[in-house]
Formats: sequence, C-alpha cells, structure tokens
Amino acid sequence: MGGHPSHQPAAGRHYAAALFFGAWGLATIAHAGCFDVQAPEYRELRPLVAQDPQSALAEVSARIAALPPDAAAQEPRTVAALYAVRARAYGQMTLTHPERTAALAGLALLHDPTEPLRLELLSSYGDSFSSAAEVTSALTQIKQARALVRPGSRSDVCLQIREGFMNLLRDRVSPGIREFTKAYMLSGASELPEARVAASIGLAVALRYMGDGREALSLIDRQIRWNRAHHETDDLSGGIYFRGEILRSIGHYHQAIAAFKQSRAMSVAVGDLQSTGYTDLRMCEAEISLRHLSAARRACNRAAPVLAAGHVTAMIKETRVQFAKIDLAEGHPAHAVKILDQVLHDHGADMIAFTIAPAYFARAEANAALHRYAAAYRDLSTYLRMYKARNRINQARLRTALEVRFQAKQEFERNAILRRKLQAAAHRATKQLQLLDWMKAAGVAGALAIALLSYILVADRRHRRQLVVLANEDPLTRLPNRGRTAQLATEALAAACAQSRPLTVALIDFDYFKTINDQCGHAAGDHVLKEFAQLSRGALRTGDIFGRWGGEEFLLVLPDAALDSALASVERLRLLALGIQIPCPEGRTEGLRVTFSAGLASTADGLRTLDEIVARADIALYEAKDAGRDGVRISRAHAEQTSEPLRA
Repeated sequence: MGGHPSHQPAAGRHYAAALFFGAWGLATIAHAGCFDVQAPEYRELRPLVAQDPQSALAEVSARIAALPPDAAAQEPRTVAALYAVRARAYGQMTLTHPERTAALAGLALLHDPTEPLRLELLSSYGDSFSSAAEVTSALTQIKQARALVRPGSRSDVCLQIREGFMNLLRDRVSPGIREFTKAYMLSGASELPEARVAASIGLAVALRYMGDGREALSLIDRQIRWNRAHHETDDLSGGIYFRGEILRSIGHYHQAIAAFKQSRAMSVAVGDLQSTGYTDLRMCEAEISLRHLSAARRACNRAAPVLAAGHVTAMIKETRVQFAKIDLAEGHPAHAVKILDQVLHDHGADMIAFTIAPAYFARAEANAALHRYAAAYRDLSTYLRMYKARNRINQARLRTALEVRFQAKQEFERNAILRRKLQAAAHRATKQLQLLDWMKAAGVAGALAIALLSYILVADRRHRRQLVVLANEDPLTRLPNRGRTAQLATEALAAACAQSRPLTVALIDFDYFKTINDQCGHAAGDHVLKEFAQLSRGALRTGDIFGRWGGEEFLLVLPDAALDSALASVERLRLLALGIQIPCPEGRTEGLRVTFSAGLASTADGLRTLDEIVARADIALYEAKDAGRDGVRISRAHAEQTSEPLRA
C-alpha cells in the first residue's frame, strides 16, 4: 500500500494506477519476507519497517552516517543490508523513486547473483517501476537470476512469483497465472509457507482482475490469516484493502466498507497518506452503491485532495465521476452532467480503460433526468459498446486462465511423479540389483501415475464446470448474469435477423426499490428480486431469455414475438409482481407494494444490434418512469407498428 505521493515520478504513479488502482502494492507485499535473508541488520530492522517505516528510514540513515568512509569496500554486505531496509521502507510508503535508488545502491555492492540479500534488493528494484519499459527490464533481470539459482529452491520459487507479477504488469495474464500456480504448488510441496502466501496473493490479484472474485477472496483470506498469525502488520493493511476491493466487486458492499475502514485505520497509524486516499475513494464508491450519499460524499471529500496531490489524472477523474454520481442521486443532474462533460471531454483518453464505460452510463442517466434523450441515447450506445467489448475480453481471459492453471497443475504433478519414480528406482537398484523387480516397481508406479493423472483430470474438469457456472449465473436470483444474458441475447438477435423473424426486447426496472430496502432492509429487497425471478421463469415461454441486467433491473428477450404479444407478456409479469408480498416489520409496509416500469423495443424498426435495441428500450423505460411508473411503454419509434387498442 502507499505513502505520500509527492516524491513519486508522475509517470510511475500514472502507470501504476492504470494497472491496479492501488492494488499493485500487493506485489511489494508478496516479496516481503519471501527470500531467506540472514543479514543481521536486515533481520533486526525489518519489524520496525512494519511498525513505522519513517522511523526505520531515520534509523538506517543514522547507521549509514556512522559507518567509516571505506565501509562499502570493507563491509559491503552490511551496507547492502541497510540499503535493503531503506528500499523496503520506501516501498512500504509507495515512494518508488527513492525505493529504486536505494535498491540500485545495494545491488552495486553485491556480486553473488544467487545471494538472498541481493535477490531481495532485485525484487525491490522490480517493484519500483515508473514505465512499461522498466517493467520489461526488471522482468529480464528476474529471469536471468532464476536461471542461476537451484530449481525448486526457496529463491527459485520467490523469483518465480516476482516473474508472475512482472507479467501481470505487462498485461500478460496467462503467463502470470502459470508462474503463480506453479509457485503455489511447489511451495506447498517444499514446505515454504512464506512463498506459498506470496504465490496466493499473485493468484488473487490475477483472478480478481479477470472477474473471478470469489476464488480471489478465498486466496486473499489465506494471506490475511497468515499475516495475523505471524504478526506481519505491514502486509496486513494491504491484504485487507484488497479484500475490500474484491468484496465491492461482487456486491458485498457492507463487508467491503468494513474492510476499507480497517485498512484505512492501519494506514493512518503509520502515516501512509496515499493509501488512505485510495481507500477513501473505494469507500465512497461502495457507499454510493448502498445509496448512503452523505457518507459517500464525506469519503470522496477526504480522497479528493490526497489524489489531487499525487497528480494522477486517471484517479482524479475517477473521483470526479463518483462526485457526479452523488450529485445525480441527490437530484442535481445538471451539475452531474457538467462534471462528466469535463471528465469525458477527450473520450476518456487519460482514464483507466474499465472506468470509462461507467462514466458514460452515469452521464446517460443524468441527461435522461434532464430529458435530453438524444444525448442519453448516444452515451448509452457508447456504454453498451464498451461493456460488450470488455465482457468479451474478460471471458476470453477467464477461459485462458482455466486452461493455463490446468496445464500448470498437470506439469507439476507429472514432474513430481517422475521424481518419485526415479527415487524408487534408485532405492530398489541399490538393494536388489535385479532388473525384473525394478521393472515391476516401475510398472506399479506407472499405474499409480495414470490413476493420479486421471483423478486430477476429472477433478479439474469438475472445478472448471463450477467456475463456468459462477461466471454465467447471478448468485442471488439464479438467473443468467449480465454477461451471459448479453451473450444469449446477441445469439438470438443474430438468428432472428438471419431468418427475418421478429424479436422484441424489454428492459424492466423496479419502482421505488430503494424505499423497500430502506424501510424493510436489504434482505426484503433480495426476497423481492428472488421471488420475481421465480415467478417470471414460470410465466415465460421456453425459448424466452430472461436475466438480471444489474441491481433491480432485468432484461427480457422474446424471440418470434411482435410488439403486441411482447407487451402482453410483460403485462403478465407486471401483474405477477404486484402479488409479491414484502417481508417487513409490521407498520412499515404502509404504502409499499412491488411495481415495475418497463420499456420495449423491437427489430421491426430495422435495429440489428443488441446495443441499439437495449438503448431504445432504455429510452422507453425512462418514459414509463416519467409517466408515473408502474407501467410499460413502447419505444416511440415502434408505436405505429402496434395494434390500435394497444397503442391507445
């Protein structure tokens, strides 16, 4: 995690932020304590780095000043150990330029390429990148060091983990996951707990940014338990922060906020200013998701000056997007549009890729609130196009990650079996010296190898099937999630266009859903969503596509359905929703009932892409909301294509 940003090169801060939004600090955590450094000065001062990095820096400076002038020549390991502590303290505060300077000074004093102290300094050097070119340079040096150490040793495993992180920083996810998986399995077999924790952090980071939040959460929880058990307080704050990030990404906002608060308190205690800025920004985003607008504004107000002082344009703009969302939720759409126009004036050229689409969606909502439907439609179209592209990338990466992890496990197990076979053969050869017995033993070992590989194959296929279900299913309603719904809808649309058959899309959004959550609790809101999903499944045709589109919003795709029949189907769902009972304490349900608004659009008007149809349906949905809610509206472009009674 970070420190005060004022000493950091702007290019480095921007590149780091563009990669991991503050979670790149986990790379520093993952190398801390991995190498078996025996230098007394390093082992003595490392706990002080964890408790108070600024005091550790002062102590190192005092010790270096007290050394004789020829200390670098006479006691190079002592001086290098002090530089390693200095680099570690700067890394703890995310001051990359001084961290890099200290690491290079220490590396210049040591010449044994396999010494753990030198490898520790090399890892600090690798963490202190300020450009993509420097990441590539660090990766080359890490690979050269790995070629010199004993395969399977602690140093080899730790360097393998560093290589995984360097690959992630170059956006090479598959090689990164391959290295982390091998290191994780090898460290477990070799009983290297520190390295195993570091490898689990690498896997967590990679899986989180590919959308596999639940698996990432399991891995990061192991790291947190290890840090607590071994009193690694410097690593604990970063792990808890990243845990909050994962929880926020999978919609567990209350738990995420609790994790952010805990991490923030730890950062404040050691004067880690930049980490508090990132944590406050993420806390603001989670509070917005819960509609806790006052708390969200307080968190964003704390984050804004810290991130502005760092001069990281991407993070400054992300903060302003959150302010715009708060303004919109508080009923100030004009001010929200003004902020978002400034943020998107260059189409998000200096923003992080996956934050641009939400900014367009927020501006679409604000423009719609101002009845600027043409501008809202343009922004919605841009949002949907970007979301679709991002979803394709994430799905491809997840598939590749599954294949890479499976291949890495197979390779590890194959090597382990071969090692066991060789050991068994040598043992029997020295005792028996009989070729027949050796061949029998090898045959048994081969049968065991085949059985073990078969088990691994079956178990891993089962795990892959479970991951595919998790990747495609909304955990609350058991309906297809947004990505899967978009995929099915796109396929149905392509089939309808190819056969010149009608297809209608309905976008459904519950009315006053926040009031239900506020008065009856989020459990009541979850009950309404699950009950509606169950009722709708029974009321729709077999070929209809129905999925959760986000929050309290659902998407219904009706193949072979013109607007008249589609409108009747949605009306049936609306009547079913009216019958849902809200579980709420007595006296709080007065005036509450379950209703929704819906907007319809069809291919009948020549629309041929899902983005276009959903955007047209969304505009109709806004019209239904403006007309008083609890109703269904057809896109005005389609109104003349319906029957006279329905149009009336």
